[in-house]
Amino acid sequence: MALLRIFRTPPESAHAPLPWPWRVVNFGAAFLLIVLLFYFSFHQLNYHWNWGSIYAYRQKFVQGWFTTIWISAAALGLSTGIGLFFALAQRSHWLALRYFSKIYIEVVRGTPLLVQILIFFYVVADAFHVENRYLVGILTLACFSGAYISEIIRAGIESVGKSQLESAKAIGLTRAQTYRFVIFPQALRQTLPPLAGQFVSLIKDSSLLSIISISEFTLNAREVNSSTFSTLESYLPLAIGYLLLTLPISMWTRHLERRHRYDT
Repeated sequence: MALLRIFRTPPESAHAPLPWPWRVVNFGAAFLLIVLLFYFSFHQLNYHWNWGSIYAYRQKFVQGWFTTIWISAAALGLSTGIGLFFALAQRSHWLALRYFSKIYIEVVRGTPLLVQILIFFYVVADAFHVENRYLVGILTLACFSGAYISEIIRAGIESVGKSQLESAKAIGLTRAQTYRFVIFPQALRQTLPPLAGQFVSLIKDSSLLSIISISEFTLNAREVNSSTFSTLESYLPLAIGYLLLTLPISMWTRHLERRHRYDT
């Protein structure tokens, strides 16, 4: 019974921080279970591994990985700005701006990203004589992710109670001050988990830019696979590379959640 207590959180202290040895033991047990599952699965696979041929293309993997990093970083920052703008535009007193925002969000969220990339690159960019495929890719990713971020931010803003808005007006705060000191600090805590998920999705969605021949991580892995015919050896580094990009984002947002948590 004493041993089982290590693997179980007492009900009366469900939200209390556990001692670090307990966390290490439980994390190790969960990680070992996952390792054993995949070890058994791969062990049953009748596959001849050929890592030597993949190692010769290591520079191609590294170049694709860094390309994915800067494309995702640029699209992430731009999409956050787009999402914030359209979240506020949906609450605007200008009806035309409000309806434009709703149309943009519904059209983007209701159509596949692959189709949007093709239309933006071969139709819209061509009409405006934009030939830089990296620029088009970043803008397309940002517009796509911005629609989802807009709805996340809007939901966080609307989660703030009406009484608090009336109180802010009663003490003489302007509209901008109300957003800055009352709405945004509370909305941030509500939106952090879905924003983290959206940022992670944006990084993985960047793999679709290979359709317009952007030499990012996924396209380079596909080219290595075509040259070596070593499928698993080509795509396993791809999975690990994306995990190295998305895991820090999840950990950082969890840290921000704990930092901005307060009792209600």
